[in-house]
Amino acid sequence: MQIEYLYKSPKSILNKGTGFLEGYSHSLNPYTGCAFACSYCYVRQMPVSLFRQAAWGTWVDVKQNAAETFRKEFRRAKAKGPVTLFMSSSTDPYQPIEHKERITRTLLETMVQDPPDFLFVQTRSPLVRRDIDLFREFGDKIRVSMTVETDREDIRKHFSPQAPPIQARLKALEALADAGIPTQATLAPMLPSSERFGVTLRPLVQRICVDDYFMGDGSGGKRTRRLGIESLYARLGLESWYHPDAYRLVVERLKEHFDEEEIYVSQQGFEP
Repeated sequence: MQIEYLYKSPKSILNKGTGFLEGYSHSLNPYTGCAFACSYCYVRQMPVSLFRQAAWGTWVDVKQNAAETFRKEFRRAKAKGPVTLFMSSSTDPYQPIEHKERITRTLLETMVQDPPDFLFVQTRSPLVRRDIDLFREFGDKIRVSMTVETDREDIRKHFSPQAPPIQARLKALEALADAGIPTQATLAPMLPSSERFGVTLRPLVQRICVDDYFMGDGSGGKRTRRLGIESLYARLGLESWYHPDAYRLVVERLKEHFDEEEIYVSQQGFEP
């Protein structure tokens, strides 16, 4: 898929934490748009996508001078109270072009000099391994959350063919854990998986978050329904997985390998 990259210089980069992210003072998005183009992404139904002429997944805005803009806003925000950051809420901070542009890297370098009270990094990209040296500087004021929505590569290819392979994400989780970085595996949105998912995750993390379309798309599943995802489940003969109670099966399977206090459901798993 051909990606169009546009270079922008936004005047603001911090957004107030509201709704699903009300536990955070701010969200932080180094990019707009996402090259991973996941079929189920709730952002497809948000204004940032709906008002663009191009299809979701075919464009990414690169926020130039992000670190400088952040530094100014962060200073003002910190003067008003604790600052907790969710990076990112409507994009992946490790877009493929991050290899070259290093927008997320420069933001982390800026934060290390004057750390927020807490930083949550949400990604599905193995590129996150690159910044382990910086993550170490945050101590216990950080959590890196790796999206691993299934352990089945065949399922991943149906729902998010442009996203990184599952095995590469698991290796990234292993590298983060070996480095002592606080991490979690995030099954969000939870896709059909095998009974051995918990076996795979147990050596890698001590914390798991399970979320689905009905709890996590910010509209009780309405945004996802408008995307027509249910028809994909039907086409694959997996209708039972598209149900508000389907997550309970996965949670029960995980409990065979994880303690209850290590398993979080939906919003509680993303809290600072």
